[in-house]
Amino acid sequence: MSLTFLKDRSFLREVLTIALPISFQQLINASLNMIDVLMVGQLGETSIAALGLSNQVFFVFILLLFGTTSGMAIFTAQFWGKQEIDPIRKVLGMSILTTVGIAFLFTLIATIMPKTILGFYTNDKEVIEIGARYLRIVGLSYIPVALATSYIATMRSIQLIKLTVIATVTALIFKTILGYMLIFGIWIFPALGVEGAAIGTASGWVLELILLLILIYTGKTPLAANPLTFFSFDIAFFGRVLKTAFPALANEFFWSLGITTYNAVYAHISTDAIAAININATIEELAFVVFMGLGNACAVMVGNRIGAGKKEEAYETVRRVIILSVSAAWVIGIIVISLRGVVTSLYDLSPGGIHNVRMLMLMMSCTLWIRMFNFATFIGALRAGGDTRFALIMEICSIWLIGVPAAYIGAFVLHLPVYYVYLMVIIEEIFKVFVSAWRFKSRKWIHDLVNEPTF
Repeated sequence: MSLTFLKDRSFLREVLTIALPISFQQLINASLNMIDVLMVGQLGETSIAALGLSNQVFFVFILLLFGTTSGMAIFTAQFWGKQEIDPIRKVLGMSILTTVGIAFLFTLIATIMPKTILGFYTNDKEVIEIGARYLRIVGLSYIPVALATSYIATMRSIQLIKLTVIATVTALIFKTILGYMLIFGIWIFPALGVEGAAIGTASGWVLELILLLILIYTGKTPLAANPLTFFSFDIAFFGRVLKTAFPALANEFFWSLGITTYNAVYAHISTDAIAAININATIEELAFVVFMGLGNACAVMVGNRIGAGKKEEAYETVRRVIILSVSAAWVIGIIVISLRGVVTSLYDLSPGGIHNVRMLMLMMSCTLWIRMFNFATFIGALRAGGDTRFALIMEICSIWLIGVPAAYIGAFVLHLPVYYVYLMVIIEEIFKVFVSAWRFKSRKWIHDLVNEPTF
């Protein structure tokens, strides 16, 4: 394993220029999400479970948006490598049309039938009632979230990352402060509990979109054009983009359904089990901060290099990011293990809940390097290189043929504690290590999508 690239200052400078702002954005997001769970956690394990299960709807929704926008960002990153602006705007228009359609469907689901959806995860009527009140409010912000996600994905692919950080971090701080005042009834605000958290969250997402648009147009960025020009693409070009983006969308759909199925299994073990899973998830999100930055930086750099015709540089970029990601995963895993006692002391948990959280954090820390290897190859190579069909097949097989059956066997056949069920689910990540490593080394994932007429 060659580490000579650590002396390549231009490479490290480029990685850090893209990765640090994204990691900072993710750090703020993860930290404030943990604060949200901490605040709601003062209301008890039932409220934590309700918030976590309600957010499963948003989880599926945001991953569908991510699949769509990241699939289309493959094109914008490669067009940026060629320094062609007009097709980038058109791809943004396609992204907006597609994501708003998805958002409209999820808005209907969240506002009209929240109890039906939550009934999939749990039979606890109190959890369902609290969660439904949260969903009806947050669901009203899904269309602004879709618009913001389309802009953010495009801005990242053309390296306007600092503007996305400003908008997102400001919105997150606003939603946390407003949520705090509405949850506990601070100053002139009434104490609304979980509904207060929902109002704060919805308001924050709307503010994020407003700030993005202000920054885009006042900064005279390449996206600061008449919005009508975004939709002046022809059907043939749209079809070409969708052909690549749809497998990424389908990938996120089946993956998110798999993850939400895992959470349904955890919730059926017990309410304190899903509460522990939700607490562990906030720590997991914090642990992922570094890797989100590295993975997204890798995707942008790979797309730019493929668009510029530098395929071997694209391969080498992924190899280097894999080494950085796996090394960082071991360090972060050790840190998380050492902080287990601190984390459990922050929540109002039963003795069983404390034990579950400590064990889940241990399992997560020990397997973090496996997941980060897969994340680097999946986001940085397969998806960024346009190999979305292969990625889709690998994801479906690993989750639905290995992960979900393992979760069901662990919970309902072997009746294992939640942390051992969580560990059984990791078997599918081990499968993906071998498959993704083989695909990466083959170089078959590198697809030049823009160096031929497309519109």
